[in-house]
Amino acid sequence: MGARRTCFPDMVGTTRMRSALILSMLVSLLCAAACEAPEPTTYQLYFLGGQSNMEGFGFNDELPDEYQVTSPDVMIFRGQMALDNAPHGGVGVWQSLTPGFGTGFQTDGETVHLSERFGPELLFGQTMAQQAPGAKIAIVKYALGGSGLADGVGYGNWHPDFSDGAGINQYDFALKTLRNASQDMDIDGDGVPDRLVPSGIVWMQGEADAFDSQAAADDYRANIERLMNLLRAAMRVDDLPVVIGKITDSGMADDGSVMDYIETVQAAQQDFVNDDPCAAYVTVTDELGYLDDAWHYDTDGFVRLGAAFAEAMIELEARCAHSD
Repeated sequence: MGARRTCFPDMVGTTRMRSALILSMLVSLLCAAACEAPEPTTYQLYFLGGQSNMEGFGFNDELPDEYQVTSPDVMIFRGQMALDNAPHGGVGVWQSLTPGFGTGFQTDGETVHLSERFGPELLFGQTMAQQAPGAKIAIVKYALGGSGLADGVGYGNWHPDFSDGAGINQYDFALKTLRNASQDMDIDGDGVPDRLVPSGIVWMQGEADAFDSQAAADDYRANIERLMNLLRAAMRVDDLPVVIGKITDSGMADDGSVMDYIETVQAAQQDFVNDDPCAAYVTVTDELGYLDDAWHYDTDGFVRLGAAFAEAMIELEARCAHSD
């Protein structure tokens, strides 16, 4: 007689049940991972640039309590300012918006040292967030006091064709700031990738050109159009809304005018806005007070300027809506 084969139905059934259970658990885990993966957080991205009245000279300790807060829905990346051809311009770190990103702010690209000053970014960010509850705002800021737009003008220069030294200037540092800010995939540090949607440019500059010469002032119209379109191209939206802040004169000079060629630059700013359907001109600066240095707005002035920039941007976005 042949050997009798013995079957163990309970063991076979148990093995099959275990395999099925393991497979089911693996499928469930994979499904859970796929189904529960959080959606990227979308941030509206704004670039703020210019010279010292964008840099910011408002005093933090003079702010009303309602503005001395950290804004949870607003992130800011302030590029380290540097003179032309310096090696460290444009590095930065994403932080929640709070007072302290004005003149005197410092960063090495890993840590930040807030200053005792703030600029237009504070009320711009707060107002943008308040006007669109639930929206997330991301501000990229690069500004250097005394910087000019005409080639060769200012303590730092924004002209795209700058060629002195290594040929690296404020325009390059602005692009580097935008590039560095965009390379961070999780700007708020919550472990979820973020999506940055280019949404606008705010520009506060022109005093250096209005102070330097009639030639620099005469070139401002062509220079501002070229720079704004290059920044739009860098942010990959040709009709990106642009808000221009009107430069003004404190009149705190012996002859009554700090900038001899200011009217030419003001006319150029206005003309650019008139010719560009997606640009706006903020003129609240006509009403702002100055510090004793004759160049910079006072604390209340920076509060009002930031809010006015936001209000102009909101109106402009409604008129120049573009697809993400």
